[in-house]
Amino acid sequence: MAYDNNNIFAKILRGEAPCFKVYEDERNIAFMDVMPQSEGHTLVIPKMAAENIFDLPPDDAASLIQATQKVAAAVKRAIKAPGLMIAQLNGAEAGQTVFHIHMHVIPRWSGADLKLHARELADFEVLKKQAELIKAELERH
Repeated sequence: MAYDNNNIFAKILRGEAPCFKVYEDERNIAFMDVMPQSEGHTLVIPKMAAENIFDLPPDDAASLIQATQKVAAAVKRAIKAPGLMIAQLNGAEAGQTVFHIHMHVIPRWSGADLKLHARELADFEVLKKQAELIKAELERH
């Protein structure tokens, strides 16, 4: 499949769609998942147009991992999660729903089930507050 320049993440990168941004550097941006699987679910994406891990050059992949580490640490502190799940899906059969490579940073708590992926829209006021907490943690460290 060819990269779709009209996917929602491409629109976010061009400023054509809103997001609750928590982080940005020269190669990546991170924002709240609007259909979270848990409280604080954050996405980290490269600015490069790449559908999946196989389309991402090694330097951009390394940068994406570095940004994910930084964001994940802030999410963990801000949301006070004892654990985190980092996920990256490739292809519809794997559960990928937006065909722009992205990393899921999903806070986890013992005994708490995950919501189904990409099913239920979150309350935007809650996402805004979570984004502010995560940004504050990133600024502290």
